[in-house]
Amino acid sequence: MGRQGPVTRVEEGRAPTRQAGDAAADSAHVTIRGLTKRFPDAIVYERFDLDIPRGKLVSIFGPNGCGKSTLINMITGLIPIDAGEILFDGKPLRDIKFGYVFQNYREALFPWLRAIDNIQYPLKLMKLPKAERLTRTERMVAGLGVKIDLNRYPYELSGGQQQLVSIMRALVVEPQILFLDEPFSALDYEMTLFMRDQLQRVFVETGTTTVLVSHDLEEAVYLADRILLLSRCPASISDYVRYDAARPRSDATLSQHDFVRVKAHCLEVFQREVRKG
Repeated sequence: MGRQGPVTRVEEGRAPTRQAGDAAADSAHVTIRGLTKRFPDAIVYERFDLDIPRGKLVSIFGPNGCGKSTLINMITGLIPIDAGEILFDGKPLRDIKFGYVFQNYREALFPWLRAIDNIQYPLKLMKLPKAERLTRTERMVAGLGVKIDLNRYPYELSGGQQQLVSIMRALVVEPQILFLDEPFSALDYEMTLFMRDQLQRVFVETGTTTVLVSHDLEEAVYLADRILLLSRCPASISDYVRYDAARPRSDATLSQHDFVRVKAHCLEVFQREVRKG
């Protein structure tokens, strides 16, 4: 269908097709073909196709229970697939490095380890020398401008600070792709706004391909370059929307014409899917 401003529609249920001028900028980092997943009481995905573009922040939004978290959990191997293929630059999952930020920051960090040790834990599993672990961590902290005391234990930090530690732990391995499963859902609104800006800063600084599951439409649009709108189960692509606003984005972005229009379009698609239930 035709493109109107920043809103680009795709054929329902299929992977998005790119216009020739977009191909270089939107080369696929992750390709998903024929993905199928069944649970005893539901078919969540059936012959599902998707391309995740390189160097973009893709948010996933849709009705409750449509399989948003299930999708990234299958991509990262946390949940087995029943059929289909998931490749990263043509390679299987075992050949790439990825980071994952869980929804519940309280359960994601080791309470007996200081924040700095939580961040360095995956580097320890990689058997990197202590000096290199410290160098990597210091470089990342300096690059992100983190001001919190990393010698504290998780219980001594605020919720937002704990989630920031989780994000840094995911980034310290220098992942090729970063996944976040509703990372701000347990935070209050003030901390959510702060953490949105932190995530945006991380993305601008690193350029890491990022996939964000969100239950907040404003957040899904504000942070993303592409908004993947899913249908009810079995999930299909209701729309895959481009949002190319310049970064860094700010509070002023929320009142800009393009943002309001894209959010309204996504809301219309979402409500159409909800009514199907």
